Amino acid sequence: MRHLQRCALAGALVAAFTASATNAQTLYIEAGRLIDGQSDNVRTGQCITVEYERIVAVAPCGATPEGATRLDWSGFTVLPGLIDLHTHLADLGQSADLAAPIKSSPAETALVGARNARVTLDAGFTSVRDVGTYRGLTDVVLRNAIERGDVPGPRMWVAGAYITVPGGGGELNGVMPNDQLPPDLRLGVASTPEEAAAKAAYLLDHGADFIKTIATGAVLAIGTEPGAPELTEDQLRAVVKVAHARGKKVTAHAHGAEGMKNAIRAGVDSIEHASLADEEALQMAKKHGTWLAMDIYNGDFIDAEGTKEGWPEEYLRKNRETTEAQRAVFRRAVELGVNIGYATDAGVYPYGLNARQFKYMVRHGMTPMQAIRSATGRAAEEMGRSDVGAIVPGRYADMVAVKTDPLADIGALEAIDHVMKGGKLVR
Repeated sequence: MRHLQRCALAGALVAAFTASATNAQTLYIEAGRLIDGQSDNVRTGQCITVEYERIVAVAPCGATPEGATRLDWSGFTVLPGLIDLHTHLADLGQSADLAAPIKSSPAETALVGARNARVTLDAGFTSVRDVGTYRGLTDVVLRNAIERGDVPGPRMWVAGAYITVPGGGGELNGVMPNDQLPPDLRLGVASTPEEAAAKAAYLLDHGADFIKTIATGAVLAIGTEPGAPELTEDQLRAVVKVAHARGKKVTAHAHGAEGMKNAIRAGVDSIEHASLADEEALQMAKKHGTWLAMDIYNGDFIDAEGTKEGWPEEYLRKNRETTEAQRAVFRRAVELGVNIGYATDAGVYPYGLNARQFKYMVRHGMTPMQAIRSATGRAAEEMGRSDVGAIVPGRYADMVAVKTDPLADIGALEAIDHVMKGGKLVR
């Protein structure tokens, strides 16, 4: 009962503040400790001035500006809103039921996505790069609903669908003959470079913000192997040409070393997973400035919960073969100074637990500040965004606040105390 009363009181306080802040032209936020997402410095005594959605100043605290609403976060560490570079919000989440995506209509999938989006925002992740959904373009619908204010959620940059070979790691395999699947489940299937280019153009024409390609087999797809290349270098290059001509980025799902090398030579901007990378692949990534988005937490979740829930043995076997290998690759990538962004594969595990990966990144070679920056300024850099990821003038006023110092205990980010998006207090 006390917990419910505290929750009700907290909700009332948030509602009261939000109402007053909505009417105010300016917010003046007093931070106890400030991590800006761009530097390794921690500053005290700083106040953040917000006008409407944007940060306009960060400076030593003084008197509250006339007409501004002061928000006292002097007892908290204040950070930029967190960014997850590998989510699947517009999807049902992983389960033992291979047919789940086809059992749910596009409308139902979007509604489930709205719930996923709210949970993710509440966890302090104010921006996500959503890297594909089986129901093509459902992510575009969800992104647009959030942007209109119809539903609460993080800022989303979406892929629309997966560019994949027939029967590849981006297909819904093992349910029925793939050519009998509904068209929206196969929007990105391509057999030739020309088809791959056309599919990429179609997705961009229909609202995708970037392109997601499947360069190797997948752990969580029937009939594919993580180490095996799928899209060829020529197919990948054709996609990159189309996307880059429009100023859009391309990322490649690639567990295996050869698939990674194909993708890097083709000019992709980032690699998802990189579980089985060899030294050559990592050196290529470093040389070309290719980013790695490595989900080093969820292998433990798959092994424990997947086994309990009866996920296909093929999934569990491939997960066992890649989990520790990926963590070793991550450690080596950190040592080499390869670009690494924060990416968790949300949807494989329950939405809202995104911050659990911070501990794993620190355990496997990053400092707490490196891990934080991978989910703030560095993540924004990977996406090519200059409007999120940092508490500096000009950026959106997306912020989180935690009582416990995350540099002393990175696990503090698993229990965010306050979340703000665009100058509005979420909680």
